Amino acid sequence: MIDTHCHLNFKAFKDDADEVIKRAHDAGVTRIINVGSQWDTSARGVSMAEEREGLYAAIALHPIHLYEQEVDEEETHFTTRAEVFDYDKYKKLALESKKVVAIGECGLDYYHFPKGENIEEVKKKQADSFQQHIDLATELNLPLIIHCREAYDDLFQILNEAVKAGKLPGRGVNHCFLGTREQAKKFLDLGFYLSFTGIITFKNASPELLEVVKETPLDKIMVETDAPYLAPHPYRGKRNEPAYVVEVANKIAELKEVDFKIVLDMTTKNAEYLFTI
Repeated sequence: MIDTHCHLNFKAFKDDADEVIKRAHDAGVTRIINVGSQWDTSARGVSMAEEREGLYAAIALHPIHLYEQEVDEEETHFTTRAEVFDYDKYKKLALESKKVVAIGECGLDYYHFPKGENIEEVKKKQADSFQQHIDLATELNLPLIIHCREAYDDLFQILNEAVKAGKLPGRGVNHCFLGTREQAKKFLDLGFYLSFTGIITFKNASPELLEVVKETPLDKIMVETDAPYLAPHPYRGKRNEPAYVVEVANKIAELKEVDFKIVLDMTTKNAEYLFTI
């Protein structure tokens, strides 16, 4: 099994990343994609991947890191940095390591707006940065790992224009999909995958989200933890880790009324194909 999205490069794992990876392997999770959110975590993710078998990296500047702001997320509090996406710097990082398998996570986030900033200017800055990530993924023929929060309409406009222009031959995946059935269809029609997290195991999971899981073809689904966030049931309240991605796959099997091994095999093949691993 492959955890297609986690953050072992974050401070939450600074003391025990190798133990976490071993627990994942023991649970049958043999490959992990370590996803960057700004320069430091992207570079650290690549370094970690180079030193460990079965660990891969994705590099990008998350939209919330375009401005300095205070963020509360899943019982954690941190201050984002006002960074600028340096195209050439990220390109060089990607070319230096065969372990870089995607550009991401990148996209649009209209949930976290920095206080005191003009919202339309923030949206434009996010769109411009996202476009640069699209261009880099296109140049390097790598897939995108997309972050989208409360911004689907604008995101689809950008993606539609990119695809029409012949960009993103490697397409990509919408990580931690939380949208509607209509939004799911738009991603699928564009050739993207949908990835689901432990949110689908929550007792208060959206009925529509569960319907999306049921309706999305297995050959377009991936599984992820987004660790250290979003620990699935029965681990709610604990730090999430890649071993727990098994619970996400179990829930998909339950919702689709198929054997767990079918979900395991298909989601693994999907990730192998998209990320060439």
